[in-house]
Amino acid sequence: MSVKLDITPLKDWGFDFDGPLIIAGPCSAESREQVLDTARGVAKSGAHILRAGIWKPRTRPNCFEGMGEEGLKWLLEAREETGMPIAVETANPEHVEICLKHNVDLIWVGARTTVNPFAVQALADALKGSDVPVLVKNPINPDAELWIGALERINKAGVTKLGAIHRGFSSAKATEFRNAPNWRIFIEIRRRCEGMPIICDPSHLCGKRELIPGVAQKALDLLFDGLMIESHINPDVALSDSKQQFTPDDLAKVIAGLEPRNPAVADQEFIHSIEKERIRLGEIDDQIVDLLDERMNLARRIGELKRTRGLALLQPDQWKKTAEKRVEEAEKRGMDAHFMLRVFQYIHEESLRQQENVIAGED
Repeated sequence: MSVKLDITPLKDWGFDFDGPLIIAGPCSAESREQVLDTARGVAKSGAHILRAGIWKPRTRPNCFEGMGEEGLKWLLEAREETGMPIAVETANPEHVEICLKHNVDLIWVGARTTVNPFAVQALADALKGSDVPVLVKNPINPDAELWIGALERINKAGVTKLGAIHRGFSSAKATEFRNAPNWRIFIEIRRRCEGMPIICDPSHLCGKRELIPGVAQKALDLLFDGLMIESHINPDVALSDSKQQFTPDDLAKVIAGLEPRNPAVADQEFIHSIEKERIRLGEIDDQIVDLLDERMNLARRIGELKRTRGLALLQPDQWKKTAEKRVEEAEKRGMDAHFMLRVFQYIHEESLRQQENVIAGED
C-alpha cells in the first residue's frame, strides 16, 4: 500500500546542486580548528552541504558525546566562511529549538531516535510551523513500517521538505559491512513513499572507508537522490568513527569517481523495476549459499555415520532416486532437465568430497 505524504521535491528545497545531493563533513565537531579546516576542504570536494554531529548518541556512557551548542557555533562560522549550508542531527525537542534559533539549513533524525515513536513525535511537535528540511534515517532494526511511521509523524507536523536516509541495519549475521544494506527495504520505501527523496549514508553502512566508494556507486545505480559521506581533516585521530571517514582530498577523489545515473523520466519505472528484481536475485543467491552450507553439514554428519559402520562412500541407489526426483520436479516447473541434473551432480560431487574427508579423518 502506498503512503500519502505531502512532499516538496528535492530540487525545491533551496540548495544549489546539480546531480546527486552530496552531504559531507566530520562525524563529530571536535574543535573549532578541526571543523573549519575540514569545512574548507569539503567545500572544494564537490559536496553541497556541510554536516557534523554536535550531539552524539553513543551506545555506552563515558564516550565522546559531542560538543553541543559550542560545536554549532563552529559550524555557523564555517557556513559564514565557505557559504555551504550546514546540517545537524537532532535527537530531542531542545536540539530542534537550538537549530531553528540558529537557522540550521537541514536537520536529520538519527537511527537510534527513529526506532522510538515517542521520541519522533516529540521532534515532530517541536518542528511544527518550521520550514527546515528534515531527513529521517532508517531505524537500527530492519523495520520498514517503523521507518514509514517516523516519516508520517514528521510530515503530519507540516514538514514537507522531507526525505529519508538509508544507513543500513543491524544484523545478527556477520557481514563485511558495519550495517547490513538490506536494499529490499529501501526498495519498499521507494515504492510506498513515491516522490520522497532518499539519501544513502555509505559511511555508516560500510564502517570502513575502503568499502564506501563501491557502495556509494551502487546507491547511485539504484537511483538514490544523494549521498552522505563523512570527512575529517585527520581521520586517524577522530574522536568517533575514525575508520569510516575520508580526508577532504580523498573525499574529492571519491566524488569525482562517481558516475551519476540520469535516466529519462519515461525510463525510471523500468529501471526501478529491474533493480528491484536484481536485488531480490542477490538475496535468493545468498539463501542458496546458506542452504548449500546446511546441506554440506548434513552430508558430513552422514559421512560420520558411514564411517561407524564401514559403509561405502557412494550409495548408487540413493543417488539415483535423488537425481530422478529433482529432475522430475524441475521439469514440472518448466526448467531444463539437463540443467537440473548438472546442478545436482555438482552438489552430489561436493557432498561426496565432504564425506570422504570425514571418513579419512581429515574433518
